[in-house]
Amino acid sequence: MNRKITLILIAALAAGLGLALSAALFKPQLPAKPLPAMTAVKVIDSPRALPAFKLESATGPMTADQLKGHWTVVFVGFTHCPDVCPTTLTDMARAQALWDASGLPQKPKLLFLSIDPERDTPAKIAEYAAFFHKDTLTATAAEPQLGEFTRALGLVYMKVPQGDSYTMDHSATLVLLNPKAEFAGIIRPPLKPEAIGADLIALAKARP
Repeated sequence: MNRKITLILIAALAAGLGLALSAALFKPQLPAKPLPAMTAVKVIDSPRALPAFKLESATGPMTADQLKGHWTVVFVGFTHCPDVCPTTLTDMARAQALWDASGLPQKPKLLFLSIDPERDTPAKIAEYAAFFHKDTLTATAAEPQLGEFTRALGLVYMKVPQGDSYTMDHSATLVLLNPKAEFAGIIRPPLKPEAIGADLIALAKARP
């Protein structure tokens, strides 16, 4: 009789643990906090995971892991760019100054990605971008990795012969990655630095 009671108690305990585990595993997720209204940034409803990538920065390989934990704005360009790149980096430096003053534990970041690896070494890109703002992340990659990554972002570039040298045509649109390093939105020119700065601060507070 005692053995029967023990078996019943064990079965009841197992059932209780099973229910508790099931509740923990299948607990309904609370709806995400609504995103704030944006002025300059267009955020998509369903962020999209990016294919695995490996870029090269001045401090070593850059994968999705290095872009997680904070919002990231990606801009493609090259150090020999005569107009769009320096103008964009100057505008974004004003947004970065707002992020610096925000007091956020995880500030948004700007990633300047060179689409001219033939001339732009990781060290050269880092030095160039630091002239505009010291905290700008920088990277490049050899083909086909570079093309695969930019296409996943919906960005394009093309090498254009120019006398004895060449230039690079490229997208001027900026891409937004969320703290999971997923494609989360875009920023189209003309850029409004103060609005971009404020939008990213609001996003970082709403979805850290």
